[in-house]
Amino acid sequence: MNLPTALIEEELKTFEDRFKEAAKSRVPLLDRIMRYIVKRKGKQLRPMFVLLSAKLCGGINESTYRAASLVELLHTATLVHDDVVDDSAERRGFFSVYALWKTKASVLIGDYLLAKGLLLSLDNNDHRILHILSDAVRKMSEGELLQLEKARTLTIKEEIYYEIIRNKTASLLASACSAGAWSASNDDNKTEQLRSFGENVGMAFQIKDDLFDYASDKIGKPTGNDIKEKKLTLPLIYTLDNCDKETRREIIYIIKNKNTDSSHVKKVAELVTKSGGIQYATDKMNAYYKNAKNILYQFPDSDSRKGLDDLIDFVINRKY
Repeated sequence: MNLPTALIEEELKTFEDRFKEAAKSRVPLLDRIMRYIVKRKGKQLRPMFVLLSAKLCGGINESTYRAASLVELLHTATLVHDDVVDDSAERRGFFSVYALWKTKASVLIGDYLLAKGLLLSLDNNDHRILHILSDAVRKMSEGELLQLEKARTLTIKEEIYYEIIRNKTASLLASACSAGAWSASNDDNKTEQLRSFGENVGMAFQIKDDLFDYASDKIGKPTGNDIKEKKLTLPLIYTLDNCDKETRREIIYIIKNKNTDSSHVKKVAELVTKSGGIQYATDKMNAYYKNAKNILYQFPDSDSRKGLDDLIDFVINRKY
């Protein structure tokens, strides 16, 4: 499954130019770091959701490009800060900003990106779009802190897991879709429809990401990484809720005391697979995927709807 880039090829080029301009700085060190970041951007999924959502709801305009840039600025800021929090030396196969410029510069870079995003919207009176994205940043912080709290106690119910991923992951994708819709239509109903669509895609996206932790092939994320970090994701939550007491005690002991031992981490992964945790999480992911499709198909058939359809298929079928 390929990304539907051909549908918005010219718009993506325009967005990239606008994003580079938005990220520029007159401070030499800052500009050098920003150029490093821009060259190593990911697949640009979130800007694509902004652009295609706008195209679906009326058409891409200058406000859409600013919304896409704001989404990417905020997303990049959170990634830079995440690498500090996680003590991560790599980002997308390259050295992270944190690895190259250390903590102080990384925190300041993240703050700079947040400020540039705020000013981009305020300078152009994109107040509704700024509100949509600022609310997403608030939710992302709340989700990360809730996950941190639960990781310490190793007690988490399935509904709390959904709350965490709805906030930390799905909120930004939901805001990308709703910001794109608003930029093109100024229509509350369409904006809410696309917000709900994006949230369901985001939920499926995160569950898919969590399933990678139990994959055996090379998928760009270390197998067992969530276990090592004591993160309770859906496959593990299901297993802990449904296994016998002896197995539960063994899993909890490994996570608390042997979470850096590869053989013990592999044992947990085997128990999760055996218990049906992988299948359960896959079924839940597919349910969110179906919800997203149902919302999308409420819109008339068009190239932009087909593009969003292909985009959510990519999210579900990606290998990394």
